Amino acid sequence: MGVMRRKSVEAALASTEETGRQLKRSLSAWDLALMGVSVAIGAGIFSVGASAAATKAGPAVTVSFVIAAVVCGLAIMCYAEFASAIPVAGSAYTFSYASMGELIAWIIGWDLILEMMLAASVVASYWGVYLSEVLKTFNADVSTVVLGSPSGLHLDWAPILIVAILTTLLIVGTKISVRVTNVFTLIKVAIVLFVIVVGAFFIKADNYKPFVPPAESTGDEGSALHQTLFAFLSGQEPSMYGIFGVFGGAALVFFAFIGFDVVATTAEETKNPQKTLPKGILGGLIIVSVLYILTTLVVTGMVSYKDLAAVESPSLATAFQLVGADWAAGTISLGTLIGLTTVVSVLLLGTTRIVFSLSRDGLLPRALSRTNKRSSTPVGLQIGISIVIAILAGVVPVGTLEEMINIGTLSAFVLVSFGVPILRRSRPDLKRGFRVPWSPVLPIVSGVVCLWLMSNLTVETWLRFLIWLAIGFIIYFGYGYRHSRLGKQMA
Repeated sequence: MGVMRRKSVEAALASTEETGRQLKRSLSAWDLALMGVSVAIGAGIFSVGASAAATKAGPAVTVSFVIAAVVCGLAIMCYAEFASAIPVAGSAYTFSYASMGELIAWIIGWDLILEMMLAASVVASYWGVYLSEVLKTFNADVSTVVLGSPSGLHLDWAPILIVAILTTLLIVGTKISVRVTNVFTLIKVAIVLFVIVVGAFFIKADNYKPFVPPAESTGDEGSALHQTLFAFLSGQEPSMYGIFGVFGGAALVFFAFIGFDVVATTAEETKNPQKTLPKGILGGLIIVSVLYILTTLVVTGMVSYKDLAAVESPSLATAFQLVGADWAAGTISLGTLIGLTTVVSVLLLGTTRIVFSLSRDGLLPRALSRTNKRSSTPVGLQIGISIVIAILAGVVPVGTLEEMINIGTLSAFVLVSFGVPILRRSRPDLKRGFRVPWSPVLPIVSGVVCLWLMSNLTVETWLRFLIWLAIGFIIYFGYGYRHSRLGKQMA
């Protein structure tokens, strides 16, 4: 069947040498590790953890982070094996093309565009919010919103500004952009460590009791759309806390781990990718996991989860305000602003590289994949993607779409996990710089657990996801299938 045609690994590698569509190899393992840290430590560590403790898991949110870290770790090992065997831009899309065929590859590429584009928009929007908070600490009460309406549409100049600045850096060159991102990343890690050390002095053991609060109703029985898919299918009433709250918290805080798949999109720009990619991706994940677990232990030890739940939008700063350490709120806001800056930068890069790969293969217009001779970057495409993201972030309120990012990431993780044993079976001869241990057991476990986390996202999120997939099928069968370079070569 034509839609299941596979692109050989040799053809994928050969495409990296195509004149006018080449990317420059300039990134080291250290660059990749910091890239993973930079994209993961942002809104997640400063807000999602406190929110999950308040509304999902209570003090057991630490366990939620451990679950999410283990799931992410399993999937990232699968990414590392693929990336070391097929060091080509495109991440899960490229890997799926070689192992499961064109249609699956298109679906996952389309999902990755959803994940990274919305993530960049959401985080850029938050950047504007925290810019206002930082300005307030300097007694400058400046609103970044210049136009608002009752319908929710608004115009916020701050997200547009940061997207424009970071896009300029990416156009100049990936290496320069990464160097700037690395400096910002080291600063925000220092701020996170400061928060952990200072917050530890306010910990009270009683705040950890009960560690897993008993399940209770959310008071939202009338809305099936706001239930998790698992609860909807099993007939459970909407609830929070308890064991299922811990899993629901894991599905929510998974947002904090998005981005490690973005690192895999830079495979074609990495020096000695067989060794560098696995070290960079796994090293970054270990650093982030330790910081997340320490931070959530501090936050839930500082204040009761009930006190966090009483606040409309609980965050890391909320915990310090509740214990009277308002002086730390300004430092946290500055750390968040710096953290979000690096997240936006990496997501802008990742979104462009996914579209670049789809375009180079002919599934999207080929003109999008042309690179600049001087910088060896797809300048036109980068500008176009950034304009779309800036409009979404500056005009449309996108906070309600956060779970869409999670479902896009998890769907990619599922297919990459299942793809490892498939490629092992079909191409055992490939040189792999890293191999997932205990295959096929661990990759299959990884895929199944990712599916479980997806089932803990809301019905509303699933419906939106299905609509996005439907749009993707229309584009593929209306354009991609007929213009596929692989299809033309096989005709």
